[in-house]
Amino acid sequence: MSGCGGPSRRGKLSAMPIQVTCPKCLKRFQVSDKFAGKTGPCPSCKAKIRVPELNEEVVIHTPDDGAPKDRTGTSILKPIAREETDVTRRGMLITAGAVLMAIFIAVGLRLTGGTPLAVRAIGALLLAPPLVWAGYAFVRDSELAAYTGADLRNRVLICSVIFAATWLLYAFLPSYLMDYESASKMSFLWFGIVIALMLGIGSIASVACFELEIFSGLAHAGLYLIATILLALLAGVTLAGGTVATT
Repeated sequence: MSGCGGPSRRGKLSAMPIQVTCPKCLKRFQVSDKFAGKTGPCPSCKAKIRVPELNEEVVIHTPDDGAPKDRTGTSILKPIAREETDVTRRGMLITAGAVLMAIFIAVGLRLTGGTPLAVRAIGALLLAPPLVWAGYAFVRDSELAAYTGADLRNRVLICSVIFAATWLLYAFLPSYLMDYESASKMSFLWFGIVIALMLGIGSIASVACFELEIFSGLAHAGLYLIATILLALLAGVTLAGGTVATT
């Protein structure tokens, strides 16, 4: 054998080249199978190395995936590329516009001297869809395909109605149990209890509608509650701790 490195640099290799790694410099190269079992110099460091026999090579076979293949053994099926769905930008634009409008309305109601109950109910319902949409964009699992189109719209609407309906607990539960004249007269302790119940129901609705983890559902419902509470305070609404009339 005139040298292991020679055949790898000149001429054509045979149909079955042998992979060789120099034990001294760790240089990897190929030689023709006609040099199998022979000894020659490494083309890099010139150390004497032995070319392994063909039966000494380790061949790793890829598991058969059952897909149809061409004559070279390559699968003829193209992998399906995952399509990333960006729901964040559209959701953010809708939410930003809705919240800005709600802030202007809240400030206007405060300046005009009050917020009727009907206006509060309508506001809680109208704010729900953009907040639910934006919240889903934040808390959804990025490893899963996002809901889109009509499916997303329907889930947002269902979740929005449930979120808005949780304010019925605030409006009637303390008054029914503690004989308050209005919900605004409840103590801050009762207010905390009611908000916790609202958050629990909202998170269950969020998990059911969007297949979220429980903590993601809590964050989703919490976004809506925090936004509506802040807007109510901005509008001058007393949510709890109001003066109780005495006789």
